[in-house]
Amino acid sequence: MAEQVIPAWKKWLEGIGEQGVFFTRFVRNIFAGGFEWSEFVRQCYEIGYKSLTLVGITSFIMGLVLILQLRPTMVDFGAESMLPRTLSIALIREIGPVITAIICAGKIASSIGAELGSMKVTEQIDAMEVSGANPVQYLVVTRIIATAFMVPLLTLIGDVIGLFGGYIAINLTDDISFYLYFQKCIASIEFVDFIPAFIKTIFFGFAIGFVGCYKGYNSNKGTESVGIAANSAVVTASLWIFVIDAIAVQVTNLLYY
Repeated sequence: MAEQVIPAWKKWLEGIGEQGVFFTRFVRNIFAGGFEWSEFVRQCYEIGYKSLTLVGITSFIMGLVLILQLRPTMVDFGAESMLPRTLSIALIREIGPVITAIICAGKIASSIGAELGSMKVTEQIDAMEVSGANPVQYLVVTRIIATAFMVPLLTLIGDVIGLFGGYIAINLTDDISFYLYFQKCIASIEFVDFIPAFIKTIFFGFAIGFVGCYKGYNSNKGTESVGIAANSAVVTASLWIFVIDAIAVQVTNLLYY
């Protein structure tokens, strides 16, 4: 039993060390000359624009469903007028950032892991190193920074679409004007609600990009490693999202109390 546990711990510690080395290489290449702006813009398009439809549909449904679920309880307490406020705070603080990050982890982390994994298997990364190119700067830095940049923007757009879904849900049974609904939503949001939620989406995006790049860049030889890298990237990125969110909640509580 001990012989089985020790190698597992050694492998876990080796993995942490490899991630530390990979992070160091990433940071060092950020400040290296010749940043790949064209690749960064392309990654922003691939990561942001191509994920917008999925994020938008999911956010709209979430806003719609939340109102439909909350309304009976709020009516029982005579607090039906608080529905816009409740939805906006729930979306901005927690549901919007986490749901958007989970969607991006499933779509973006797997895509990056599979892409870099296939490049590793076909020795394209090795060819870049032999030719004198910098694969970390071109492949890793651009993807991680693009993900950290686009996930917060996708979250903001998703929040707005989610609020619009809530407006549609309210008007299925009641009659409230578009202006009054969004006035109530905006009036209930303070900077202490928005800023921490926005900041943690940057960390969500960084974790998604970093995990996807690490898993793909360090995948083993063989075609099966591509699928393993993609699957492992999704699972690990999703786990990190919940860990970061738990830490962010504790930090945010210090601002409230």
